[in-house]
Amino acid sequence: MTARDELRRCLREPISAIADAARFLDAAVSAHIAGKADLASELLVLADTSEVRDWTESLWGKYSPYVQYRAVDHAPPSVAKSERLHARMPTAAEKSTLRDRDGFHCRFCRIPVIRPNVRKRIHRAYPESVPWGTTNSSQHAGFQAMWLQYDHVLPHARGGDNNIGNIVVTCAPCNFARMNYTLEEVGLSDPRHREPVRSNWDGLERFR
Repeated sequence: MTARDELRRCLREPISAIADAARFLDAAVSAHIAGKADLASELLVLADTSEVRDWTESLWGKYSPYVQYRAVDHAPPSVAKSERLHARMPTAAEKSTLRDRDGFHCRFCRIPVIRPNVRKRIHRAYPESVPWGTTNSSQHAGFQAMWLQYDHVLPHARGGDNNIGNIVVTCAPCNFARMNYTLEEVGLSDPRHREPVRSNWDGLERFR
């Protein structure tokens, strides 16, 4: 069993290009609000980089080198689908409570995150600068990496319930990369034992 002080905070540490992308996106929204659509469009494009995409894609998929399973004694077993609690997303009220509690940062890697509804609004206003196709490679890299998710700490497939105490705000890469493994099976510390990030990042919620 891995000692607690050896556990990682996240599967892969964020790269500086993600912080750069967040600054470009934040500046783009400010430019949009100021009526500077051309500048907003340019800044949105600057946030769509191959470095950010490579970081995201290095985590997604069962063959990621950063997701290394280890057997753990007494780990919760996989639960048959017929015996699992009914899986559901948090309600709108619960999502609001989770965001108030966790803020707009991933509880694992701590990068800024953005709700899908906000990304959709920006995509509609700037469809050329914020592509969002049906494949990973056709989606804006910055918005893809910072895609806000609600993750079950103990996975639903391992018996986790839908109580908000078992759910944290995460980015899509951290959520999808862990799949149905427990935290200990992939060597992660419990994000609920750390204080959420408190910053001026608003998840671009001010975009209208």
